[in-house]
This record gives sequence, structure tokens and C-alpha cells, in this order.
Amino acid sequence: MKFPITRNPNTRFDSIDWNKLGFGVYFSDHIFISKYKDGNWDGGQILPYGPMEFEPALCTFHYAQSCFEGLKTFHCLDKSGKPTGYANLFRPDKNAARLNLSGERLCIPNLDIDFQIEAMKELVKIDQKFIPSKRGESLYLRPFIFGSSNFLGVQASAEYNFIICTSPVSSYYANGLEPIKILVSDKYVRAVRGGLGFTKAAANYAASLYGGKKAKEEGFSQVLWLDGVELKYVDEVGAMNIMFVIDGEIVTPTLEQGSILGGVTRMSVIELAKDMGLKVSERRIAFEEVVEAHEAGKLTECFGTGTAAIISPVGQLTYKGVDMIINNSQIGPISQKLYDAILDIQYSEEQDKRNWTVKFKL
Repeated sequence: MKFPITRNPNTRFDSIDWNKLGFGVYFSDHIFISKYKDGNWDGGQILPYGPMEFEPALCTFHYAQSCFEGLKTFHCLDKSGKPTGYANLFRPDKNAARLNLSGERLCIPNLDIDFQIEAMKELVKIDQKFIPSKRGESLYLRPFIFGSSNFLGVQASAEYNFIICTSPVSSYYANGLEPIKILVSDKYVRAVRGGLGFTKAAANYAASLYGGKKAKEEGFSQVLWLDGVELKYVDEVGAMNIMFVIDGEIVTPTLEQGSILGGVTRMSVIELAKDMGLKVSERRIAFEEVVEAHEAGKLTECFGTGTAAIISPVGQLTYKGVDMIINNSQIGPISQKLYDAILDIQYSEEQDKRNWTVKFKL
């Protein structure tokens, strides 16, 4: 599948500080765009990255009918760590399917999964020079959809834009794998059962901003959200799913709660951990259980999982003014092992026995 291409005459490549990429700071030269009108998606095209013109009455500005995804492309490396001329997309079918799941909840029409993946591959080929070569760095892909009709009145849009932009990135957190401090919120909530919590709706992230801002003012990196009904059960951290190692067992909240995003990295970690012979439980977790496990010396590790950071070790949880220091604020052996295992697959340094990667020639 090929798409019409309008090449950007002015590259952004030389404006990038490749020694200090950060996350989501720089963007590549092109985007992919497909439009939905009269009941159908068009064939899509690749255009230069740049400003886009919209009317003030664009419905998504007013009613937030928007969702997105996030995934990464990696250079396939040889044994010496050099690029081979091929790239990997990590589980793009899962991200494409989840975009449709989010869209369904927001009354956005589905996009063919193979179409989404081909669009990702062709865009990456055009902007392949933006894929970093250093281990731990990658080209981040941000597919998103929004209602593009112009009107005022609460109803679903009749037209939509599907866009993919890309960004060369390093670690999501400035300190990489250094364990972070998380505030457990006992006041604000992110999502409720029956709402949008299980989707990647833009509105979910807007709902998390105020609590996150307050937490950062107190020196925390993120907020661990509890359920929106009783403020009792663990949900997730705003930018990642959460896992605890209690008495040798990985415990993570069940998706059946309906307010937690089904993370692709979460799914991958669970599968890998089981293959490693580790016990994994998905269930409702009252945060008091975590407190009791910490007090008993049974909470040996805590870590987040997500596309941006892959594995993010948690060195401190603070709840109701009490600091819980985990593993002396050091990354634990299970967190490290899972992180290394996923990276090895993403860079083709280990055989992909699960067929998680889509490998293609650049």
C-alpha cells in the first residue's frame, strides 16, 4: 500500500539537539493524514509537518471528541549495536485495535487495522533519519483522531481527521530508570466505572492535570489514582499502569474495573513475567493492602508500565502524608529483568518468539 507524498522542503533535522532529546519535544518532517466524510475514510496521504487551519467552531474544541495512541519504532541493531537497515514497530496491531476501542466509546468510526499499520510504516520510511540509533531511544508515533465538523451542539461529528505524527525521543523521565516518587491521591479522581477510563480519550488526560499539577508542586513525578467511587481501590497512574511485587508475586489491578486503560506494555509485561515463571495476579487491590504489605516487609518492588517509559520503577509512594520507601529507592531485579527483556525484543537483539514486532525495510 502506497500513499501520495508531498515532501517537506525544509527539514527540521538540524534543529534537534540529539544529545538531549527529552520526550515529545521535537517532531519529524512529515505527518500522515486521512479524512472521514460521507461515511468513508479516504486513502490517506503524507504531508509536511506544520500548522493546520481550523475554524473556531471545530466541534472537538468544544466537546472533546478525540482519542489517541502511542507506540514506538526502533532500529533493528546488529550484534555490534549498529542499525541493519530494518526497523521494528512494537505490537502496532494492539495499538490500532485500541484506537478503535477508544473511538467506539466516543462515537468515532473505526479505521482498518492494516491501513493504520501501513500508514505507520510508510511515514517512518519517509522520516527514517529521525529514528535514533542509541539503545533506549526511539521514534515515537502518535496516531490520533478528532471530530472535524464545525458546529455548536452536543452531538457526534460527521467528519473526522486521522493523523500520525512522529517524534524522536529518549526516556520519558529525565532520570531514565531512576525510581520516581508518586503521590497517592485521596482527594481527586481521574475516571469512574462506566466512563472513559478504559480509553485513550484526550478528556481522561485533561481530568488528570490538576491533581498531577498539585503533586508536582509537592515534588512528586506522578499521581496514583484510586477508584472514583470509594477512593479505596488502586486504578492506575496517569501516564502508566501500576504493578506491585508483594511476597514474590506481581499484583496489578484488573481491567474489569472498567476505569483502567488496557496498556500494551502492561499486557506484554504480564505475558513475559508468566513466561519467566513469575506468579502474576490481576485483581482489585485495596490500597490498604499495599500499605500492610509494606509494613510487613513484603512489598519488595513497585513499577509502572507504559509505552513512553516501558518500565518505570517507583521508589516512594506517599499516602495521607506517610512516605513508603520501596527497595531503598532502587530499581528491583524483576523490574530490571522485564525492562531488559522488552528492549531486547524491540531492538531485535533477542529472537521475537511471540511475533510482537512488525519488522520492515527502511
